[in-house]
Amino acid sequence: MTFNYKRLIAATLAAATLAIWAVPSAAIDFTNAAFVQVASGNASIPVGHLDFCRSRPDECQPNDKVAPAVELNEANWQQLVSVNAHVNQTVVPVTDEELYKVEEFWTYPTGGYGDCEDFALAKRRALIEAGWPASTLLIAVVRQSDGSGHAVLMVRTDRGDLVLDNQDSAIRVWNETPYQFIKRQSQAHSGQWVDMLDDRMTIVANR
Repeated sequence: MTFNYKRLIAATLAAATLAIWAVPSAAIDFTNAAFVQVASGNASIPVGHLDFCRSRPDECQPNDKVAPAVELNEANWQQLVSVNAHVNQTVVPVTDEELYKVEEFWTYPTGGYGDCEDFALAKRRALIEAGWPASTLLIAVVRQSDGSGHAVLMVRTDRGDLVLDNQDSAIRVWNETPYQFIKRQSQAHSGQWVDMLDDRMTIVANR
């Protein structure tokens, strides 16, 4: 990571960092607006993830231990920042049509190229390898302000659901992003999905 990039990360994350550390951690209130609420029962699985699970069934299993959230501290916050920046900096965004000649194909970045879900998969794998519980690392499908679909990695922490996004260098709480949240992986089972209840009246169009 270059010096200029470090300065950019420091600047873009300053406000988010202050907000996250402003309130001391206590008993987690998952009804707080910082956490996405989900519907009961399972949602339909995105076709791309269904195919991914068929080819990598070991990555789509029930989670043995379901951690409700990770207790965020300065060390693992910096780990999130590092993983997010590294993947965003080293993977070039390319559509599945360009790479694989198909509309949707979920996989890990190939040769330094990948679609939005490939970024999310790479970040999720890196954090699992670093010791983060799989149940707190949830790929989510969202709708952008222009109506198009997008995928991000949501990290469930005691300070809220944080979003790691290949289109934004900053790590933000979910409700400070410009997206409508549709569905995400289940915390109990990496191969199952749940609908998210995003009933906010206003979706921010610009960052």
